[in-house]
Amino acid sequence: GVPRLTGMGDPSLQGTAAPGGSGTDVMAEGWKLGPALDDGDVSPGEAPEGAWQPEEALMTELSELVQKVVKSSSWWERHGVDISILACSFLLLPAGFLCLRSAQAIPFLAGVLTLGVVHHTLTVKGSHLASHNALTESKSWGKVWAIFFIELCSAFTVEQATYNHVKIHHGYTNIIGLGDSSTWKLPFLNRYVYMFIAPLAVPILTPLVALDLLRNVEWKAALRTLCCMFLGFYCHYWLLLHVSGFQSPWSALLCMLLTRSLLAHPYIHVNIFQHIGLPMFAADRKPKRIHLMSLGVLNLPRNALLDWSFGHSLISCHVEHHLFPSLSDNMCLKIKPIVSQYLKQKKLPYNEDTYSSRLWLFLQRYEELMVHAPPITELVGIQ
Repeated sequence: GVPRLTGMGDPSLQGTAAPGGSGTDVMAEGWKLGPALDDGDVSPGEAPEGAWQPEEALMTELSELVQKVVKSSSWWERHGVDISILACSFLLLPAGFLCLRSAQAIPFLAGVLTLGVVHHTLTVKGSHLASHNALTESKSWGKVWAIFFIELCSAFTVEQATYNHVKIHHGYTNIIGLGDSSTWKLPFLNRYVYMFIAPLAVPILTPLVALDLLRNVEWKAALRTLCCMFLGFYCHYWLLLHVSGFQSPWSALLCMLLTRSLLAHPYIHVNIFQHIGLPMFAADRKPKRIHLMSLGVLNLPRNALLDWSFGHSLISCHVEHHLFPSLSDNMCLKIKPIVSQYLKQKKLPYNEDTYSSRLWLFLQRYEELMVHAPPITELVGIQ
């Protein structure tokens, strides 16, 4: 029941170079827009009546359906569920640090697992929701939560995080040179190093990248970010020394690296699996929003650990999140049946795939997807 794109990666469909002399091949795509029709509704060769429905009307209709669900939902459904998950994560912190005091392997590993999951819940789920102001309906509190989760917990600057993610990635999803996820590519690494070894360096690279980006923000914001970054790192380090009982600074730092990189592999994988390898577009020939998001975004299956740590909007409801980015994880899960049914009814793609399938795809086509420039997709019949 999942619409498939035909022609992707077929050399016979490569055409002329993209405008601007980029040299990127343009690919003819055989997918056409049309509503879902019962057998016999349209005779062969006859254009379906809904095929000319304006793209804006499709997005408006879907938005109205979703808005009805949002308005009928309680505060608990809109924000409470996700706030409770973040609160539970905070409550697990003492247990995690105390488990690390044990000289026995099982309690110690339980502490590492607990702190690793809590760290990613706060830095990935918390930061992601805060960047979209999805934790609260108050803009003032939204700013506070953004500083706390993005700068204090994640060691990144709010201004650059929201600009790169909300303005660029969401505004220009899979647009070549803008939101095409190229920041996740390291073409000088081979596939096995990138997929299985490089993620361990994420806790080190993240603050270094953040420090480099501070050049692009005002000095007040840069000073605030530096203070929050230092406070976050020092609190983690201090707790390991004085609560967990680490005797050596190097052992405490090693434990910090271990817990902060515990879920770094799925973090990197999820960020590339759900966009790279899907249709890419030139900025001057991009489709309308509903087509852009249905074509260029993919959902992974539900997973208890990743749903808790990363949130539904980054795992099984990524399509819904890109269409309605201000909704919380729980609301994205609630509107998922509506969005999937609507897109399939209108014969729009609703991309879904398994984690193992995407991992195998990237290992097989790493050079094509992560090293070379992706081909531009030319959709026929929707523009």
